[in-house]
Amino acid sequence: RAETEEIRKWAGDLARNTQDVAAVANRIELSQPSAWDFSRARAGLSGLWRDFIRFLPFLFLALFILVLSGVAGWLTARIARRFFSGRIRARLLRGVLAGALGVLVFLMGAYIVLRVSGLTQLALTIVGGTGLVGLAIGIAFRDITENFLASIFLSMQRPFETGDLVEVAGTTGYVQQMNVRTTVLMTLDGNLVQVPNAMVYKAILRNFTTNRNRRESFVVGIGYDDAIDKAQEVARKVLADHPAVLNDPEPWVLVDDLGKAAVHLRIYFWLNGEENSWLKVRSSVIRLVKRAFQREGITIPDEAREVVFPRGVPVTLHGGIPEETQPSEPREHPPAEPPAEGLDAVATKAEAGLSSEAGELKQQARHAKPLDEGENLLRPDHGPP
Repeated sequence: RAETEEIRKWAGDLARNTQDVAAVANRIELSQPSAWDFSRARAGLSGLWRDFIRFLPFLFLALFILVLSGVAGWLTARIARRFFSGRIRARLLRGVLAGALGVLVFLMGAYIVLRVSGLTQLALTIVGGTGLVGLAIGIAFRDITENFLASIFLSMQRPFETGDLVEVAGTTGYVQQMNVRTTVLMTLDGNLVQVPNAMVYKAILRNFTTNRNRRESFVVGIGYDDAIDKAQEVARKVLADHPAVLNDPEPWVLVDDLGKAAVHLRIYFWLNGEENSWLKVRSSVIRLVKRAFQREGITIPDEAREVVFPRGVPVTLHGGIPEETQPSEPREHPPAEPPAEGLDAVATKAEAGLSSEAGELKQQARHAKPLDEGENLLRPDHGPP
């Protein structure tokens, strides 16, 4: 009896290859193993155990190299962060470069582990697969990647700082913070708005804080019977006497166009945007110009309108002459209102002074619930509260 088919076949081949043997009849029977025979299982487990024992040195070496490469990567990132701190102003870019160097050192250690273990092909596959996975992730999360890259470029260029008044993508407000995804603005009506960094980077951005002086303008109409040069001088005197209007650059009062019912004058003036609110100063100047025109008898006519009466207008005749066609006496300008206390004030109680509202908005921002808990990539605002 033979234990296995291999032994039975070996015995037959041995007999056939013996000299002077003409024929061989292999009558060796195979032993039927018992149903409770676990010898094969024990042999398999023994083989696995032997393989594991042989692999233990490689395992310990691999763990040692991985730990060593991890520590080396951490030290590399830390040293790189200190190295870039005095050379790169953007904090986010410093972190990205330092982290990339640390990861590169760790990946080199992992590649050495695979080479020592004899898994060179697997190492090359992992390296190639990492690039493909990175490309797939970049395509799948294109918006996130775009905002992240835009935050890096914005932190490098620094077109604004915390507390600057900017206008971007049609939104005007004070910059509260910029994280890796969005820029947070406090609008002039006290709302927090998140603008994606990709939109901030690509859109037209106006920073009103880089130059503290700001020019404003408005249009006022005068009657065709009024002298233009007189109206210009009256408006110019109002601007010259206004404490919030700058004399350098000097204000302008220019003829804008000839309208249907009025000559339009456009008034330009400069103000200090850090100290004064452009909304309040503009309101004050318009009010004082209108008051000065009334005092000097300069009319501000209403725009011409066309009124349609679909059911007609009843007309009453007196002596055969329609009432509306009777000659009318020349209309005189109404007398100027007597000066009243407070009408010529630079700032009324309704305007609440001319000071900038930046402090009030900063106070509101402190009490507002933050929209994003991410790290602020901009320097903190050290301006006045």
